[in-house]
Amino acid sequence: MVLMSSTKNKIKIAGWVAAFLLIFAIIVFLLLPKEYDIPTMLRSAPIGTGYAAKMLCSGVFVSGREPDSIWNEDLALMKRNMIRGRIDYEKKSVDAYVPGFLFKQTAVYRGDCGCTLDIESSSEDAFWKECDAPFPDPPADIKNSPWPMGDKLSESPLHAEIDKQQLESALDWAFSEPVPEHPVRTRAVIVLYDGQIVAERYAKGYSSETRFLGWSMTKSVTSALIGVLVREGKLDIHQPVMFPEWKTPGDPRGKITIDQLLRMSSGLTFQEDYEERPDSDAGFMFFTVKDMVAFAVQKPQEARPDKKFSYSSGTTMLLARIIRETVEGSGSHQEYLAFPRRALFHKLGMRSAIIECDPSGTMVGAGFMYATARDWARFGLLYFNDGVSNNERILPEGWVQYSHTPTPPWPGYGAQFWLNSHEKERWLPNCPSDLYSAWGHEGQFITIVPSRKTVIVRLGQTADEVKNWNHDYFVSSILKAMPVKAALD
Repeated sequence: MVLMSSTKNKIKIAGWVAAFLLIFAIIVFLLLPKEYDIPTMLRSAPIGTGYAAKMLCSGVFVSGREPDSIWNEDLALMKRNMIRGRIDYEKKSVDAYVPGFLFKQTAVYRGDCGCTLDIESSSEDAFWKECDAPFPDPPADIKNSPWPMGDKLSESPLHAEIDKQQLESALDWAFSEPVPEHPVRTRAVIVLYDGQIVAERYAKGYSSETRFLGWSMTKSVTSALIGVLVREGKLDIHQPVMFPEWKTPGDPRGKITIDQLLRMSSGLTFQEDYEERPDSDAGFMFFTVKDMVAFAVQKPQEARPDKKFSYSSGTTMLLARIIRETVEGSGSHQEYLAFPRRALFHKLGMRSAIIECDPSGTMVGAGFMYATARDWARFGLLYFNDGVSNNERILPEGWVQYSHTPTPPWPGYGAQFWLNSHEKERWLPNCPSDLYSAWGHEGQFITIVPSRKTVIVRLGQTADEVKNWNHDYFVSSILKAMPVKAALD
């Protein structure tokens, strides 16, 4: 009798909770302005909790940041939308949810693989059994090894023709906050001239040891990894992609090449605008699905290849699949996880770099790489040096030139890099036309200006970097400090 009574009480309590939630939902529905799209809100809710869980997990366990800083800056919008989080330091996991533990999502820290959302995982999933992707042995004395393979900077004075005052003024502007209600939040800036660091500055709470999320700068790294496989003779970018999903007779996607994926000219449809559409394909793919590639590969083709430019994180995930299948085809999943470090990062001195995986074990080459500002600068230096690092060719001959060659339907884009060479619509009108850049959400930039021997890294958290960050002014201000004759050398 006692057991039955207890069961009845539990059922009664559950009924009251359900009734309360239903009444709460009805009240919210009635009070919301008519322009609110309820289906969109319901679809967006798990994207928001997934975003919060993933960002909080990576921020705490990968970047080593304080949770309050992450909530008040990176997750301020989520916080205002009633999303809450709970960190388990023992299990190294994060739960994010709305009140009542609705739409709960969990992210887990997995060592060498960073943080991953735990979506539909099971004990049978190989990726969740182990994640071991250590770096090869580093140089014997990193701190005292010279830049760029080590951290010891040149003790020689700055190049005599560099205008130190102008350079400092440009950095002062980058770290200023002229409109507090629209914070810029520059967190790190590094300027290289002729391969050497000539300026480096961090916001309070950040340092040369902090790992920064590159967002879509990761796409440029994915392009480099494709280049490595081309140099190794394992890929031909002009051959059609052989995905089984595209082999049905008459499927036009079967003619898409790796080159067209790199240039975002494949014609595949993908809704990328997660600022205007919180439930866009990009947000849905990044934060709610187990297998991002399976989501992206099903997208239909809306235009013939090379006829339309369409920026797409889904397209870059297809490149990530090609990398995984190519490396695992001759090895194991562990070799695949170690591939970026073995074949690229270690050879550039990038000891901090982590490309996080989706729940299926595919590295999120479209946007989830973390690295220190110096390591992002080392990546830029690889392209400045035409794909060579420490006297070793990392990228094939001509790959760097290929990477910043304009795409036919949109001359402002190359092979996962943004270009400044568009004659009619220059991205940065006050900067040289040979400039090209890796560009990530919220104002992450690696900007390479070969004619001025300059590489500029800017990392921050700027909501709407197009409106609230003037990259043209910033870069042109730095270039004013650089020797003009560099363009003639």
